[in-house]
Amino acid sequence: MILILFSSIFMIPVLMGWGKIMENIWGVLFQGISGKILSGILGLSLIWTVISFFTPLNINIEIPSIFSGLFFFFKNKLYQNFYKLTKKDFKVLSVSSLVIIFAGSFYPYILDHFGYYIPTLKWLTEYGLVKGISNVDLTLGQMSVWHTFQAGFSNFSDPFLRINTVLLIIYSMYSIEKKNWIHLCFLPILLLFSQSPSPDLPVIIFSVIILNEIIAGNRNITLLFAFSVFVFTIKPTMIWLPILVFLNFVFIFKSNFKQFLLGSSILFLFFVKNIWTFGYPVFPIAIGDLGLSWKPNSEVLKISSQFAIMKTYDMQYTYEEIQNFSTWDYIKNWFSLEGIKSKINIIFILSLIIFIVFAWIKKKKLITLICISLLIKSIIVLAFSAQYRFFTDVFFVIFFVIFHEYFDQKKAVIVFSILSVFFISILSFPEFIQRYLPSFRAGNFMRGFEKEQIYKPATYEYQQFHTFKVGNFKFNMVHHYPYSFDTPLPAITPAYFFDNVKAGIFPQLSDKNDIKKGFIWKKMTSEEKEEVQKVINTIKNNDK
Repeated sequence: MILILFSSIFMIPVLMGWGKIMENIWGVLFQGISGKILSGILGLSLIWTVISFFTPLNINIEIPSIFSGLFFFFKNKLYQNFYKLTKKDFKVLSVSSLVIIFAGSFYPYILDHFGYYIPTLKWLTEYGLVKGISNVDLTLGQMSVWHTFQAGFSNFSDPFLRINTVLLIIYSMYSIEKKNWIHLCFLPILLLFSQSPSPDLPVIIFSVIILNEIIAGNRNITLLFAFSVFVFTIKPTMIWLPILVFLNFVFIFKSNFKQFLLGSSILFLFFVKNIWTFGYPVFPIAIGDLGLSWKPNSEVLKISSQFAIMKTYDMQYTYEEIQNFSTWDYIKNWFSLEGIKSKINIIFILSLIIFIVFAWIKKKKLITLICISLLIKSIIVLAFSAQYRFFTDVFFVIFFVIFHEYFDQKKAVIVFSILSVFFISILSFPEFIQRYLPSFRAGNFMRGFEKEQIYKPATYEYQQFHTFKVGNFKFNMVHHYPYSFDTPLPAITPAYFFDNVKAGIFPQLSDKNDIKKGFIWKKMTSEEKEEVQKVINTIKNNDK
């Protein structure tokens, strides 16, 4: 906890300083401490994304970025912004920050933390954006902009990867500055994302902030659209947000094309980044084939697509069974999955229906546009892979739009207090959720409170791997564990290794002497098949 506190106190001025730099370039997103910080997050994320094409985001990048932010923080006397907080505001901020830091000190438990977030950060800090990295592990082709932002601070400022904890403090600050207290009601739920650099947290926070700014009458078209596109680049399932902002300013405020240029530039950078790492403009969709040599193998993409379809049904049906579903079976089985997933699916559809009725009753242009945007996003998600994690944000948006005028400070503080006790109890005593909600699989990976967390956040170490070589690719692979979260790079997971074997291909270096030049896939020669068989034999012997 103490180290997270120091990290937060250090990083917030840096981000404010960078926010001031960005405001000098493109104007003010909105006034206040949180407004400057969000501008700083946007600016640094974009700058580091461009830099990562050419060099790793190591300490040589982080240190100059820190000094630049701190220089502008003190030069412009931005610390004076904190004096504007009243004693009452400071008290609420202190209590909420303490709760957030405590929650952020627990062990990470989201499986993507080990299989996707940490490996992505390791590649970014050691090599930067690597061309065709999806040939090593398809999930690495995502390289979310949020992980670029986390990677830039992971060498010195935030070595424990608690950027989401810092963001939650910033979010509470926004709620207090804007006197928009409904955000405090969301904070306890979002504590469950504070231990990992999950992109789900920033997209939820940023989307309700942008929504709040639009409802409040913020007409900074250029920056609101740019930030909404930025949210989309973090997680493309947030497509509803740039659609909403675009429709709002076109049909309500009659904007001109020039005001969308900055957002369009960010979108272009997103496409270029995906083409570089994945071979196609939008991960994981194989649309927009440019015939690039480093695009993933079609058989591997097929396996991934089949897996996504099975995940829609919580892996409770085989791909062959799903293919034989009738239209009615698709719907019925999605609503009747075993465990909590079916309940979430039912609530999701009911929420959409309630919101449609709400929009029809209100008959306000903005609410109608929000409804249309959410429906577009929901249809896309349901068509590709209707996993609950892809529409979690919809619950927050609908609740916000319906109840944002209901919560004053007193009501919000009461809800915050009750929910904080509840979710902190879950993190501290996970046996409860493991016993009474076994279908919530992530709960099985939670660990309770340990006294060491008072000083530093809890982290895992494994460091068990073997080194192999197939063709010109020498790699490390974890054993007796499915994820390569702390395996030295270059690393490949056992699951993806066997996907390659099944497809009869294997990743190879474009230049055997330089990993940075990227990866391609090749059909295995007889000699490489023998090398692969040696790897398989080693794995089998270890399993014995």
